[in-house]
Amino acid sequence: MRRSFHILAFLAALLFSGAARAQAPDLTLTGTLTGADHQTYLEVPFKVPAGVTRITVGFDYSGREQKATIDLGLRDPQRFRGWSGGNKAGFTLSEAEATPSYLAGPLPAGTWKLVLGAPNIRKGTSATYRARIWFSQAANLSQAPGGPGWYRGDLHLHTGHSDGTCLSQLGAKVPCPVFKTLEAASARGLDFVSVTDHNATSQTGPLRELAAYFDDLVLIPGREITTFQGHANVFGPTGPIDFQLGGPRAPRLGKILDQVDAAGGLISINHPALPSGEACMGCGWSVADTPYGAIAAMEAVNGGGMALIGGKAEGPFSGIPFWEARLNEGWRITAIGGSDNHDATLDPAKAPAVGMPTTVVHAAQKSQAAILAAIRAGHVFIDVSGSRDRLIEVTGEALGQSAEMGDVLVAPAGTTVRVSVHVRGGAGARLSLAGAAAGRATLTHPDLAGDDETRVFDLVSDGKPGWLRVDLRGADGRLILLTNPLYLRPGG
Repeated sequence: MRRSFHILAFLAALLFSGAARAQAPDLTLTGTLTGADHQTYLEVPFKVPAGVTRITVGFDYSGREQKATIDLGLRDPQRFRGWSGGNKAGFTLSEAEATPSYLAGPLPAGTWKLVLGAPNIRKGTSATYRARIWFSQAANLSQAPGGPGWYRGDLHLHTGHSDGTCLSQLGAKVPCPVFKTLEAASARGLDFVSVTDHNATSQTGPLRELAAYFDDLVLIPGREITTFQGHANVFGPTGPIDFQLGGPRAPRLGKILDQVDAAGGLISINHPALPSGEACMGCGWSVADTPYGAIAAMEAVNGGGMALIGGKAEGPFSGIPFWEARLNEGWRITAIGGSDNHDATLDPAKAPAVGMPTTVVHAAQKSQAAILAAIRAGHVFIDVSGSRDRLIEVTGEALGQSAEMGDVLVAPAGTTVRVSVHVRGGAGARLSLAGAAAGRATLTHPDLAGDDETRVFDLVSDGKPGWLRVDLRGADGRLILLTNPLYLRPGG
């Protein structure tokens, strides 16, 4: 049994390593146990300062070749907080959620204790332990293996922690458990998801428990801030964020945005063009004083909105015109997509289905931090139908600069910008241009015959700030892939 515990500890270390590498520990505790400590317990004290929002511990020890075993647990100043024995190489806990075996809850300042158990240390041998402790480190549920590349995900999903429902084993309609949504996302072939239940983070506990099993998925903490004037997803933080827009806790949107920023989160306005009313209360975005400079992303394509307009990304409830209007005002806001699924279905006939649409990001690695950084940078396109492999890459070159989707090119008046578009899976489709700069571009062969094609064309800058988007459309004109723009600026 102990051998299996060590295997589990190794697997836990892999999941834990992303958080452990993020920053140097705030505390490091070391010590040595000998044969005299066989089958005894040791409590190692450490101080937790006031204001800590998360405690993360990484633990290792020597002597395994001599069958030494050190088990691990934790006490806070008032109560026992958990025991993982020898099955985990690290754990984390916050007020909202914790690693399985440990209890979420308040993190009081004072003297905490690591509880070490020694079920086996041979006579004449020793085991040296090291515990690294981080305070208030950002939540990181998982990190799947993968270097630089394109990663596909769904950034808008609901479970039984808000209004997600599905059928039970006996056919009753019940709050849908988190694992059903992850099961569907994995079956869709996604690389990352964010479960964004309404004004809730309680789903983060089950997500942390399931992360080791769904190790093909990066699980990004999320919630849908749901107000009377609009909805917005927040990605990253798991701590409290006020949502009562218009009330004393959050009289203006800026109060909410300040909290998101302080927590290191990324905010995205959801389905901004949906109608608001009794059928969908507060669904459309109507916050009059929105500081768009603080908005990182916008849900240009929403699966629920698509379901209302025959599965199309464009129409009366599309978020694309709302997003484009912000671009024309000079804001750089990343377009993303989300299914807004509420029942873990994969069936397109029961839209919105998980992964439809899919947000596809060009990230430095397959991790929460890299995916969110790519979204902030605009290195993103939206696969409207949620295919597994369609790809579009748009790059621009001018005056020795190179840029991809979401980047800025400095292009004074008269500058020629060379644009290259690579498409995979687009046979029979055609490229289309959008944006103020589109009228200054010359794309002579937009139709694609093969499944792997590249087009190169030029545009001549007029010296004005603007943007250019290159999308993929079907022969019927229906939008297939929506890209983020290349931004043109006359100066630095």
